[in-house]
Amino acid sequence: MGKKVKKEVESPPKDVFDPLLIESKTAATVVLMLSSPEEEVLAKACDAIYKFASKGDENKVTLLGLGAVEPLYKLISHEDPIVRRNAVMVFGIMASNHDVRKLLRELDVTNSLISRLAPEEDVVIHEFATLCLAHLAAEYTSKAQIFEQGGLEPLIRLLGSPDPDVSKNSVECIYLLVQDFQSRAAVRELNVIPPLLELLKSEYPVIQLLALKTLEVISNDRETRIILTEHQVLDYLLKILETKEFSDLHVEALAVVGSCLEDVDTMQSIQQTGGLKKLLSFIGVSTVPDVQKNAAKAIAKAAYDCMSENRKILNEHEVEKYLINLLGNDNDGVKAAASQAISAMCENLASKRAFGPQGIPQLVQLLSSDNEEVKEAAVIALANLTAASPSNASAVAEAEGIQPLINTLSAQRDGAIANAATVLTNVAMQEPFRLNILHHGIMSALVGPLRSTNSLVQSKAAFAVAAFGCDADARNELRNASGLGPLIELLHSKNEEVRRNACWAVMVCASDEPTAVELCRLGALEILEEINLSTGHKNNFSEGALEKLLDNNLSQKYSQMGYLSSSNIITDGFYDCGQVQPGVRFLSLEELSKQELTDRRALIFVNAKPQNIVPVVEEKPQDTSYEQTNLSSSILRRGSREKASLTASPVEEKQELSGRRSSLSKGSTREKGSRKGKGKKEEEKVKEDDVQITSEVQDEVNLENSHWLPPADFILLDYINDASKIILPLTTTWKQVVVLAQFVADKMGGPIERDRLHDFSWELHISEIEFELKCNAVPIGKVKKGTFYHRALLFKVIADRIGIGCSLVRGEYNRAWNEVKLVDDSPQGIAGLLLPPQEYIVDLMFEPGYLMKQGSAEADRYKFI
Repeated sequence: MGKKVKKEVESPPKDVFDPLLIESKTAATVVLMLSSPEEEVLAKACDAIYKFASKGDENKVTLLGLGAVEPLYKLISHEDPIVRRNAVMVFGIMASNHDVRKLLRELDVTNSLISRLAPEEDVVIHEFATLCLAHLAAEYTSKAQIFEQGGLEPLIRLLGSPDPDVSKNSVECIYLLVQDFQSRAAVRELNVIPPLLELLKSEYPVIQLLALKTLEVISNDRETRIILTEHQVLDYLLKILETKEFSDLHVEALAVVGSCLEDVDTMQSIQQTGGLKKLLSFIGVSTVPDVQKNAAKAIAKAAYDCMSENRKILNEHEVEKYLINLLGNDNDGVKAAASQAISAMCENLASKRAFGPQGIPQLVQLLSSDNEEVKEAAVIALANLTAASPSNASAVAEAEGIQPLINTLSAQRDGAIANAATVLTNVAMQEPFRLNILHHGIMSALVGPLRSTNSLVQSKAAFAVAAFGCDADARNELRNASGLGPLIELLHSKNEEVRRNACWAVMVCASDEPTAVELCRLGALEILEEINLSTGHKNNFSEGALEKLLDNNLSQKYSQMGYLSSSNIITDGFYDCGQVQPGVRFLSLEELSKQELTDRRALIFVNAKPQNIVPVVEEKPQDTSYEQTNLSSSILRRGSREKASLTASPVEEKQELSGRRSSLSKGSTREKGSRKGKGKKEEEKVKEDDVQITSEVQDEVNLENSHWLPPADFILLDYINDASKIILPLTTTWKQVVVLAQFVADKMGGPIERDRLHDFSWELHISEIEFELKCNAVPIGKVKKGTFYHRALLFKVIADRIGIGCSLVRGEYNRAWNEVKLVDDSPQGIAGLLLPPQEYIVDLMFEPGYLMKQGSAEADRYKFI
């Protein structure tokens, strides 16, 4: 046999690479493989990355850091179907990460993903492409991209996919997209309702739930509700509600029902078919809080503001008793929803009456809830229930709701605060309840809401101040609680309603002098003047507020406006400090009195308040000295308790002054007689009594030293008493005016020749008084040589006290005058003819008592130099 020869092995071709199995334990290596030109490598790399990413969010972050997203983005459009499928699968998993989604938005992957929804694509690609789009649709920017790039149509088509995952992802994506109103209109045009209704029959609860949620959102549009009604969607929903196995869908089904019931036609349809009765009975028997809550929300939607017919239908089915029952639920969400439904139903008067007896006490109890949402919903319901309903307002007070409402003024939610103020205002329309609320410290409680930054709270708080500020004690409380400052700040508001209510509140609060003075001190006058100059900011109450403010602060009114009408009665404490320039703060009489003596014009003040104790002083040849007046200023502090008497009517003052003058005159006679007929012992006894009285006065001064008042002007008091005795018996107002003018002129230097006016040295006289008193403030009774403005002021003061109507007008160059309205005598031969009153200027300087017709040349000569 021959020798065997070994067969040579053929060597492989040189241009072919032998297959190589690669096993990698690092993600970085696999990410590098995504750049391979081989489909098999790419497919396996994508598969490996998918498995790695599925293990957790940390792995997704790792892949993002390794730069896997960019090459994967290229592969979702790869020619090879397996590579394409695997790449889309990776995106579907990785898109759950926020940072990955951010990068996907930057790469604008939505267009490529939408292309993968084509019918010819693999069902797995559909599944993961819709999953990725659903993740992206959670954020607004991607939502807009999907809509603009036409993603809705393929998504709606895939709702009918045989694959449940595709259906689930598609309906979830659509649910997120229709949160935007543009998408809601688009899906309606694309006929989304039939496939959604089909999904309600799905065997998968999650798909049914998402379909119901989508229906709930799109049913917010009326056009969609009409289509839903045409497709008899309520029948589907009622069947779901009647089926216990679908209890997990009842909450969402009720939400859709609530939206559908907003339309009157739908409400009437469900009523006619007996569906409404089934729905309400279902509410009555259900014990699931979320179901009860959505049922109440459904009623609230159906009873929306403009749905009066719906409210009528619901009232006919006694919906009120169901809602009242829900108020007693243990679940806060149910209580809040029931309260909101009650608020909506209150537009129906029959419902409003039905809620009162049982509903209001339960709502009052909810005001003490620890849940702010419940508290807010309850107080809103009470606000609607008490609006224009005295019986319901009474029910709130009788249910002891006043204190909880006042407590609610310090709640955390602005809606609760605003509506609590509204309820209290509604209750306060009845006088007994208003007084009760005042006793609970309402004005102090309103200070916080006045400081709110919310315009609704500001408006309602200011309105409440206007409602309660008509009471003097309430104004004092607001003033003491530092509430006037925040109220004045609201006058600056850019909100028209806030500004209007603030003006109203200021007008009401300015009803007494102390509050008016404080409002002026805080700058209300300047702000109101500015408002009234603006056509855009001026309102019905701004002018009234300004007028009321000045009418209760006559000193400032006369200083700024130079005019006091006949209805502006000058009382003690008034002072004329001349015209104050705009922008300069108006100082109080106390502040001006405490200033050092200057060469500026003296201010003239009025204070004829009689004292309970009059110290005995030696009689002097001339008028009572200022020392007596100064001493009496201490006594006046004790008389501050009688401040209310300062605002007595002219008729009351006539009677008071008449009696007062009589007693003073008798006392004067007795005093003079005693000095003439009594011996030295009795004089010493009088001195002892004087010392004792002075001691008592000093004790009172020490007790009430903090309350400053100007010194009493006994000379003015005598003027008023004497004038009353002389003038009141006169039968006509004309005669009274003439005699009073002569009386005033006589007390202030007598008549002056017009040509010798410059020789009437009244300035020197006033300066001497100032130097004597060491003060710029001069009591008007001290002035014995007075010019135009002194005489006009004294005339107005006495005229106001004895009931003669006159105005006081300040002119230029120390001119001032009084205007009176008088009726001329009837022409002869015409008995009983009533002529209209004529306005006259009273001459107090040249021919005292002479009356000049307003507008005449002689009147103008008197008023102007």
